[in-house]
Amino acid sequence: MKSLFLFFGGLFYWKRSEVMIQPNVKVKQGFLDKYFSGEAIDYRQIISLFIPILIDQAFVVGLNLINTAMISSAGVAAVSAVNMIDSLNIFLISVLIAVATGGTVVVAQYKGSGNLLMVSKATAGAVSSVSLLALFVGLFGILFHGPLLHLLFGAAEPDVMANARTYLIGSSISYLGIAVVEAVCGALRGTGRTRASLVLSLIMNLIYVLLNLVFINLLQMGVLGMTISINAARYLGAACALYYLFRMDSSLHIKIRDILTFNLSMLKKIMFIGLPFAAEQMFFNGGKILTQIFIVSLGTYAIATNAICSALAGVMQIPANALALTIITVVGQCIGRENVRDARKFTKSFIVASSLSFAVMGLLILPLFNPLVSLFNPPAEIVDDIFWIVLINTLAQIPLWSLSFIMPSALRAAGDSKFTSIVSMLSMWLFRVVLGYILGIVLHLGILGVWLAMDCEWAVRGAIFLKRFLGKKWYQHRLI
Repeated sequence: MKSLFLFFGGLFYWKRSEVMIQPNVKVKQGFLDKYFSGEAIDYRQIISLFIPILIDQAFVVGLNLINTAMISSAGVAAVSAVNMIDSLNIFLISVLIAVATGGTVVVAQYKGSGNLLMVSKATAGAVSSVSLLALFVGLFGILFHGPLLHLLFGAAEPDVMANARTYLIGSSISYLGIAVVEAVCGALRGTGRTRASLVLSLIMNLIYVLLNLVFINLLQMGVLGMTISINAARYLGAACALYYLFRMDSSLHIKIRDILTFNLSMLKKIMFIGLPFAAEQMFFNGGKILTQIFIVSLGTYAIATNAICSALAGVMQIPANALALTIITVVGQCIGRENVRDARKFTKSFIVASSLSFAVMGLLILPLFNPLVSLFNPPAEIVDDIFWIVLINTLAQIPLWSLSFIMPSALRAAGDSKFTSIVSMLSMWLFRVVLGYILGIVLHLGILGVWLAMDCEWAVRGAIFLKRFLGKKWYQHRLI
């Protein structure tokens, strides 16, 4: 296990494997210093946090793109089934990630305050709470897979439904594995150990792709092969994550009994952030599932169009998603030091950087549209629809995405979790779901109407978060 860890870790080297915001940093003058350095952190430390997360996001999205392309070789029914169940997987796994994010925030604030003992307790609390929750979520998916499929996707064709059943049961079994990985990686990001988090993610995702290559392409096992791959990869990743905590980390000093023992006080702190975010993710992704039902009613081609557009949109969001994860650590540690001025400054800088990243990604990806789309072997009838959705969404992301996602990450890192969750839930259901139905179904715009509604929802939510950020209430919560 250790040799596996060292192999992947040796692929990437940074001078600082652990980033802790230090006071009295000597700063050089320049652009990066002006916008990405403050009293307690400089741009070098932010870059050392960001780069591993960026590489992680690039690998995750890129490998998911490859996985989607591989399952596409099994036919439209297979890729449609995987896309349908992945929308449900995102709904259920997002609850686990939300609680893990609560752990990230608590760990980051304790790290910023310099309380290393509580950092260890927060890390152990995050792993134990997320793992227990994963057991319940996985059992729910296994026991109620039939009613879930018929309720959500009853209009799907029989061959699509058969593949969906296999993939849902297999995915539910794997939840505990990915829960452990997400909890450990979230805690490591909170302490600034983004390099270790990257290695864990690479181990899990690279194994997933390699096994998919074997089971899908070589053995022609289709969705069943993907199900076997995802379980093997996630549980091996979980084993590596726990091995790192128990045997390789020299500062956290976490034992097995720490994971098995519940600290009620720590659990409350984690859930203060995690539960509102979990509720937000349930409502948010529940709205996505309802939107998916609209899409299913439009036919198999519409499902395939949505799947391919989502994959390409995910590629464009790689740098921005990395910034959204990085800012949780940066703002969390700033608030832990009670440095609101730096928290405000970095939030503004990250929003601008995120918007610029969308412009750059659009210029890189749009000229490569045809070769990228060809990876999915789409029917010729849907290629034009895919192009127009990708083009419109690319333009909309530049001004809207960052306010809608970077901003709430910063607010949540400061402890302002209830407000961000309520706004996200209401905007999702009042705008994306309702407007998506009106534009897509009532006005017959189809899949394009559903995506236009999503862009409108970003605008509304981002405007509300911006108003909140300009006030004072978002940083007045006492978490630690």
